[in-house]
Amino acid sequence: MVITAAMVKELRDRTGAGMLDCKKALEENDGNIEKAIEYLREKGIAKAAKKADRIASEGLTDVIIEGNKAVLFELNSETDFVAKNELFLNLLKSIGQQLIKSDAKSVEEALQIKDANGDTIEQQLLQATAKIGEKITLRRVVSVTKDASESFGSYKHMGGKISVLTIVKKEDAEVSKDLAMHVCMFNPRFLDRASVDHETIETETRIIKEQVAQDPALSSKPEKVLEGIINGRLNKTLQEFVLLEQGFVKDPALKVQDYLKQHNNEIVNFVRLEVGEGIEKQVVDFAEEVRAQAKI
Repeated sequence: MVITAAMVKELRDRTGAGMLDCKKALEENDGNIEKAIEYLREKGIAKAAKKADRIASEGLTDVIIEGNKAVLFELNSETDFVAKNELFLNLLKSIGQQLIKSDAKSVEEALQIKDANGDTIEQQLLQATAKIGEKITLRRVVSVTKDASESFGSYKHMGGKISVLTIVKKEDAEVSKDLAMHVCMFNPRFLDRASVDHETIETETRIIKEQVAQDPALSSKPEKVLEGIINGRLNKTLQEFVLLEQGFVKDPALKVQDYLKQHNNEIVNFVRLEVGEGIEKQVVDFAEEVRAQAKI
């Protein structure tokens, strides 16, 4: 029997399972939708899909380095407890090894990577969701390459709650790792002043102007003086955002750019991933959740 796109869509809508899983289920059951649903439930895939509306905002990040290539990624779970589960940790390690050996540069590409058994990462996540009992998702993937003369540095905080990768111009393991630790702790938004976008400058300028306008002590100051105060505050704010202008983690009196000069080196780039950043976390009433489960 020919399996049509409409049949796959119907099964996907009814179970929430991935398209490839739905197509396979239909092929295994001669296009019978009801039997395909039972097939997916038996495999644990439909059960996993029912959790699709939950928010997976916990989990871990990781950074894998192999030669001149590195991959950072974020694997999410619903609770911090599950992020410490052996199954979750094994999955994290497995996905890391699959990513570093692939050409994937996005989550979409990563989800199609197949393991030795022929299962895609998307299928592996669904299988893990079914086994663990929580929604497990791959949220971010960042692939980085460097020149042979450059040096990678990495740092992980709290077992992977934050992962950082740095690249410095000249081979120097100590400098690259020190910078990774700094980026982890101070979370710079930009590499240097030239990297700061106009939107950030406009936003910060507007905020500072509003603060100055509301300060009674400044109301009688001449416009030229106020302009100098605004520019001074903006400059100080941008220093907090820019990596090279931040006080170095091991010596706050020394700026990062001065630390690099001492070691005759430059930083090329950095990547920082923190679990759950940008996700609006869901507050769960566990007592209510238990009562709801009891009614099923």
